[in-house]
Amino acid sequence: MGNFFGNLWKNILGNKDVRILMVGLDAVGKTTIMYKIKMNETVKTIPTVGFNVETMEYKRLKITMWDVGGQDKIRVLWKHYYANTDCLIYVVDSCDVDRVEEASEELKKILSDPELENACVLVYANKQDMNGALSPQQITEKLEMNQLKNRKWMVQGSSAVQGTGLLEGLDWAAKVLTSKKD
Repeated sequence: MGNFFGNLWKNILGNKDVRILMVGLDAVGKTTIMYKIKMNETVKTIPTVGFNVETMEYKRLKITMWDVGGQDKIRVLWKHYYANTDCLIYVVDSCDVDRVEEASEELKKILSDPELENACVLVYANKQDMNGALSPQQITEKLEMNQLKNRKWMVQGSSAVQGTGLLEGLDWAAKVLTSKKD
């Protein structure tokens, strides 16, 4: 009964707390995406060694967003950030055709972890503003997203620098996250 009233008050008075983990190979635009969403600014970034974390409110959600570095040697540490993740944002450089297969393999490893079995997955097919970018549909195929069963997912074309597609993806995630039962 206490949980019922707690959820009722949360729905009346405040935002739902959610944890979003953003990962992807190095140099795909994760940090740029996070700060574009949070501050609507394009900030000059350096490669993330470790992580960045920000909190923000968006559509009845209080989001804690973790942006974890994507260099090869750091990826083994990603699993330490999986616990209690509600949404995984996976960022892919749509122009880096040579590493799309590597990105696909990393995503499969991540999604095989039981800690993330209840997390929805938002893929940003980033750098759509650049010449030669694979389309969101091509990224969907390369990542074999259609093989994901029993999981909500979306591939959203984006440009972190221009800000295009970012809020559309976050809107989808917010809709999924607010509809989840506590």
